[in-house]
Amino acid sequence: MKTFKKWANRISSIIIYGLLICMIFLVISSKMAGGTPKVFGHEIMTVLSGSMEPGIKTGSIIAIKPVNDPTNFKKGDVITFKASDDPNKLITHRIIDVQKVDSTVQYITKGDNNDAKDPSPVGPGSIVGEYNGFTIPLVGKLMSFIQSKTGAIYLLIVPGVLMVLWSVFSIWRAITQMESKKETPVG
Repeated sequence: MKTFKKWANRISSIIIYGLLICMIFLVISSKMAGGTPKVFGHEIMTVLSGSMEPGIKTGSIIAIKPVNDPTNFKKGDVITFKASDDPNKLITHRIIDVQKVDSTVQYITKGDNNDAKDPSPVGPGSIVGEYNGFTIPLVGKLMSFIQSKTGAIYLLIVPGVLMVLWSVFSIWRAITQMESKKETPVG
């Protein structure tokens, strides 16, 4: 039984310290990336609307692969681009038509769940990347929380407080075990 408790304590400590290290890594990497973390060369983004449902759910995270040549997309590709009215807003929609205009190309896009196409064609200069099919539902809500100031504070403080409480508990347990050994008569 003592061996089981010893291993349970070690595993609990590893989990708590691992959680703290992971949270510190997530907070720092998202802050260093300027809000869009990168994993294996793909930008991780949060889906904020239901325009691409049911394939891409609201609150999911998706991986966007940056592209070198934004003029080679075809009908059916899903791209992420800057909105024409707000360059800080990113939209991920499917290309429904490719139009050649003079010496360049324009893409007509539409969300899978939308009734109408997007109001403005998308030029190659507005394209950020291509959606490669990787999505994890609901994790985007957690990522948005992590990237907020409140989330960063909670995700650093809560595991830190858990570590301190676990350490206090471990010290208290060790002291009571030492006291019980002193009280036990030898003989």
